[in-house]
Amino acid sequence: MQQNMTRGSIVGNLFRFAGPFLVSSFLQTFYGLADLFITGQFNGTVSISGVSIGSQVMHMLTVVIVGFSVGPTVLIARAVGAKREEELGRLVGNAVSLFSIFAVSVTVLLLLFRVPIMRALSTPEEAITETAGYLMICFLGIPFISAYNVASAIFRGLGDTKSPMKYVAAAGILNIGLDFLLIGSLGMGAAGAALATVLSQAVSDILAIRALLSMTGIAPKRSDFAFDRDIFPEILKIGVPVAMQEGFIQISFLVITAIANSRGVEVSAAVGVVEKIISFLFLVPSAMMSTVSAVAAQNAGAGRHERSRQALFTSILFCCLYGAVIFALCQFVSGQLVSLFIHDDPLAVTLGAQYLRSYSLDTLFAGLQFCFSGFFSAYGKAFYSFLHNIISILAVRIPGAYLASVYFPDTLFPMGLAAPLGSLLSFVICLILYVRGRRYWNPASLKTPSGSGKSNQVS
Repeated sequence: MQQNMTRGSIVGNLFRFAGPFLVSSFLQTFYGLADLFITGQFNGTVSISGVSIGSQVMHMLTVVIVGFSVGPTVLIARAVGAKREEELGRLVGNAVSLFSIFAVSVTVLLLLFRVPIMRALSTPEEAITETAGYLMICFLGIPFISAYNVASAIFRGLGDTKSPMKYVAAAGILNIGLDFLLIGSLGMGAAGAALATVLSQAVSDILAIRALLSMTGIAPKRSDFAFDRDIFPEILKIGVPVAMQEGFIQISFLVITAIANSRGVEVSAAVGVVEKIISFLFLVPSAMMSTVSAVAAQNAGAGRHERSRQALFTSILFCCLYGAVIFALCQFVSGQLVSLFIHDDPLAVTLGAQYLRSYSLDTLFAGLQFCFSGFFSAYGKAFYSFLHNIISILAVRIPGAYLASVYFPDTLFPMGLAAPLGSLLSFVICLILYVRGRRYWNPASLKTPSGSGKSNQVS
């Protein structure tokens, strides 16, 4: 089932695509929050710290996989926009093969380095056992995460975000039920939260793959799974820079987590909970990034470049409004939000509220640079996204968090400013790259993955 986004209202196309995608992201994040919330109902700060640290590692891995999946999404969207349906089987087959190799390799690697990862994050001694159990189970579930995300990438490339939403909803309901069973009734703590997540993800995989085979009409042949010398490099060209961008952002968050963990279990729990809340608040900017990528790619493939630019700036306007509202609200309800997850430690609640009040500014600035990242990826310039993010991470995010922890040891408010200031720098760099790269947003420089050079396609 395909959605043609090259005609009609840009605003309508954006929100028809973004709406179900946002609901899917909400449900995925909601049952991640449910893990933390239910753990807090049956366990103390140690288990909360174990789940929050372990889930941050898994969140990093998930966003890297999602970033990697931008490659097949963009190529499929371009093929749909250019009406080259005959390429879809090869695109899908190459994506499946690539993600299968990736999933197996990463699973083995992370299982081997599980203990060094915990040490690198300065995991509090009290939380090592809980964190280790959580990571072991989640690492074994990486193939399920990869399978779901490659299926979702294919759906998004076709303009269909409603189907993945249904499968995530089913998995979310199952996840919450399993949380109460495994964490509550069976007393498995952080390991129970991990097992509930993996089992639920497996269910969503089965539903999504069945739908791909029955609903889309795409039936890859055996030969389509062999790496194509034209398609395979294009997937990597787009997906790898985006994955690296997301990976370095998450590494910066993990470095900040390590800084926080070194200050004690209260700070560790506070930062871990706020990171979960922020990941929820970031759903809208993240949804707009994926939406801009898919909508702009379809229109670029059809040679409708003005519509691609309209999609970019409409999304930026929406993200500005959203970020301003969220930042204002967080100035008044930060303490109440943190206290939903931490019940028995007033100091951790106070520290978390400080951190959230300043960190929430990032919902505004990150949304701006996210929209540009989606646009750059649609035009095959994903390296731009990697460039502005690595500069902001090395120049502002990590050093800012470290200096704040040194000079303001009694509060987390200054430490929370490191992320939004880094995003602000990214946005400025994006504006410069957009202006300097204007020659790319026109038909003359665009090619097909096979290099045919037709003017309505993208290099």
